[in-house]
Amino acid sequence: MRIVGYDNERGKSDHKHINEVEVPYKFVTVEKLVADFLADIDRIKHEKID
Repeated sequence: MRIVGYDNERGKSDHKHINEVEVPYKFVTVEKLVADFLADIDRIKHEKID
């Protein structure tokens, strides 16, 4: 099961997966993508604890 993933699948453009939900994502830089990915992971970890 994928919990957090960022994807640029051909024909779908850039998007991310949070649990089972697919959300559009605008790629700007690698640094921003990594920061956004880590922020999503942190947010998911806190949601599961609360």
